Amino acid sequence: MKISAIAMFCAAVLGAVPTAQAERLKDLASIAGVRQNQLSGYGIVVGLDGTGDQTSQTPFTVQSIQAMLQQKGVNLPPGTQLQLKNVAAVMVTSSLPAFAQPGQTIDITVSSIGNAKSLRGGTLLMTPLHGADGQVYAIGQGNVLVGGVGAQAGGAQVQVNHLSVGKISAGATVERAVASNLGADNQIRLELKDTDFSTAARVVEAINDQFGAGIATALDGRVIRVRTPSSSDQRVAFIGQLESIDVNPARSSAKVIMNARTGSVVMNQSVMLENCAISHGNLTVTVGADTSVSQPAPLTGGRTVVTQTNTVEVKKDPGRVLNVKGGASLAEVVKAMNSIGTTPQDLLAILQALKAAGSLRAELEII
Repeated sequence: MKISAIAMFCAAVLGAVPTAQAERLKDLASIAGVRQNQLSGYGIVVGLDGTGDQTSQTPFTVQSIQAMLQQKGVNLPPGTQLQLKNVAAVMVTSSLPAFAQPGQTIDITVSSIGNAKSLRGGTLLMTPLHGADGQVYAIGQGNVLVGGVGAQAGGAQVQVNHLSVGKISAGATVERAVASNLGADNQIRLELKDTDFSTAARVVEAINDQFGAGIATALDGRVIRVRTPSSSDQRVAFIGQLESIDVNPARSSAKVIMNARTGSVVMNQSVMLENCAISHGNLTVTVGADTSVSQPAPLTGGRTVVTQTNTVEVKKDPGRVLNVKGGASLAEVVKAMNSIGTTPQDLLAILQALKAAGSLRAELEII
């Protein structure tokens, strides 16, 4: 393919999208303090069908089992060597939603940290989940669900999907709530997902038009302070209406994202070109080697000789010069690049040259 079909699809779609399209405020901004909190814990999965950790290579699994047995009142004789096949040490991770209260349940992810072959069919034992402050916010336990299967015998192995990570739906119970100061001093702060002074000004204007002058005030290009009712139920209703307000965000800045490893190029609809001329041509050098073997006749006393013949071929495709008029849009840029036969890798070099020449009016970012 001369150019990525995805890039052409994006050009067609973006060319049909209007420059200003209303979006809900909840899609443009978030409320300060209303966020998730990451939790993690160390646990043990038992009941595996011989697919657990190899204890000779994962001593921490044996130590964990010994410590657990001691807590349960089981004291092993000194020097006991445990040979475990149905146990695996795991890390348990989850996110505590905003305003989660004790007694609610959350989903957890169980990931092997040893060399267990599979967690399929295992059961996670009671595992405390800690926050960044070291406090326990949830307790996890339950049967691990793994979306895959594997089997091996006689040196042959078959595996479908990933077997060392599983999930437990509603597998953890919240034990501690995170304190929230939402509505403190009868105000909240809206944080735009992208810093943009024009969008911040439009958000303030839309909120004041809806609820009255002076309700919203922009602190900078990202944070907007909004006055709220003092009553909690009125505040919740107010925030619900606030999130549903339609706002026309400012047009995003022109940006070109290039992935040098895959050759992917993504441009937004704000990308424009100044007057420029683009020349494109490919030079292909092919180096080959032909091996021939000379075999002597029987009983002649000769020896076999291997000879190699090298060939070098140089092929140059005819270059083409394309004149691009100033103010060209994204669709015109993609069409122009396609007309001169550029591949995604060629497009990387051309865009870098255009940026260096000052003809590309966009921010160039290479990932």
